[in-house]
Amino acid sequence: MSQNIASDTGHLESLRVHAADNVRVALKDLPAGSEIDDNGQRFMLAEAIHHKHKFTLEALQPGDTVIMYGVTVGRATRPIARGAAITTGNTEHSTATTAPQARRGNWQAPDVSWFRNATFDGYHRPDGRVGTANVWLVVPLVFCENRNIEVLRQSVADALGEDPYRDYKRMARELLNGASATEDPIPTRERLFPNVDGVRFLTHTLGCGGTDDDAQALCRLLAGYICHPNVAGATVLSLGCQKAQIEMLRRAVAKRDPRGLRPVHYLEQQASTSEEALIREALITIFDGLAEANRVERTPAPLSALTIGVECGGSDGFSGLSANPLVGAVIDRLVALGGSGILSEFPELCGVEHELIARCTDDAVAERFRTLMTAYQNHAARVGADFSMNPSPGNIRDGLITDAMKSAGAAKKGGDSPIVDVLDYTEPHVRKGLNLLCTPGNDVESTTALAGSGANLILFTTGLGTPTGNPVAPVLKIASNSELAQRMSDVIDFDAGPIIRGEAWIDEMADRLLEMCIDTASGRHPPRAVSLAQYDFIPWKRGVSL
Repeated sequence: MSQNIASDTGHLESLRVHAADNVRVALKDLPAGSEIDDNGQRFMLAEAIHHKHKFTLEALQPGDTVIMYGVTVGRATRPIARGAAITTGNTEHSTATTAPQARRGNWQAPDVSWFRNATFDGYHRPDGRVGTANVWLVVPLVFCENRNIEVLRQSVADALGEDPYRDYKRMARELLNGASATEDPIPTRERLFPNVDGVRFLTHTLGCGGTDDDAQALCRLLAGYICHPNVAGATVLSLGCQKAQIEMLRRAVAKRDPRGLRPVHYLEQQASTSEEALIREALITIFDGLAEANRVERTPAPLSALTIGVECGGSDGFSGLSANPLVGAVIDRLVALGGSGILSEFPELCGVEHELIARCTDDAVAERFRTLMTAYQNHAARVGADFSMNPSPGNIRDGLITDAMKSAGAAKKGGDSPIVDVLDYTEPHVRKGLNLLCTPGNDVESTTALAGSGANLILFTTGLGTPTGNPVAPVLKIASNSELAQRMSDVIDFDAGPIIRGEAWIDEMADRLLEMCIDTASGRHPPRAVSLAQYDFIPWKRGVSL
């Protein structure tokens, strides 16, 4: 499909993505009366079409299906003239069982000969996994410890001279006191631990006041972070009386790390003599941990040790045409090289389930996907919600009219490779190849889960611009269009816009993006999210989050 997109665009003004589609996508603002050439069939636009939006190739009557990517993405609710826009006023979410394009066992792996002997420089852990970063983690078991986490965050930044907000603090002083007030209270110092990428501090709103399941899920997620290949060790703060107890987290960590290879220090405030004593003990564990982590250096590792999680946020009408299939092409390359990908956001897979089921390696994997997807949908229905509510106002403004339309493009991030496993929320990735992970569509909740299941690098596509990162897994942002890449250049790492303009093939761009992934995994390319200290962490409280 990637080559079809690239070759079909050229310098055209609109695009039909799949031969079976009955809509085209406007690649620029098109005035009413514009002549459209659709495979030799010429007609006039019935109305002005905003760029990224879709218009019909034939007149539709109420109940007729809207087809894009070769699958049903909606149903007309009123008559729609040929050459008219698809909108929320004339189309509603709908899916239909169609013959899948995919077939089990028929995947044609891409040519990866260029990368066959490629390696990245990573941190080799005692359990055999390889990290793309080397951080010490500071974790609260309950929201009551968030204030102490913030005290530790500021104290460690001051001691190391590594305050990521130094420039903003200087800006605030200058605005308040005048341009002369430029003295920096936290001077920059030589890095004391050059082999460590920093200390990451998590905060959250859970740990008490919820159900036992909430507490167990939080501990499983935290265990995934503590035992992550990018994490050297952790300091855990507990109040003492909360529902998520230290012993609960110990058991969750032991399941991930049965040999006890990861150093973890548990501190309980209600058992401490004072807050000062607690903070002092925590600081000692952090600085001792940094000294130990600094003894590990980057050394070459095969690309099969990479696990890339894929995410989209702030999607636009071009995301499913450029950035998402581009990322999918990277995942296909990585899988062909023996590595792994993780595709999440179950609400954004609604409508393409049949395609994903057809790609599952066996019936058991397919049934696990059906079971988790059905359970999620049923839970949403019980509280009066539905996956069709997923598209945000920003999505709709940019042409993603229905959840099925959004899903058809979102699923492209997973490429075309076989699906080897389906994971429930907080479950660890264990099988090489493409995995599906049950998460909500919420950007940060889903990105948080990807790292918790073991993604040691994350590719995040966006069409509108989303300032999201992760505390332990480097996040690369891929813009669906060049206007965004230029306007938010401090947030975006890679521009997929040339694909839309017909200036580059997806295959060509995928090789370039994979090279950036290798450089990022090796510490040679610092992602914008890391430079901006975008370390977002939001656990999913297993309610309805679309």
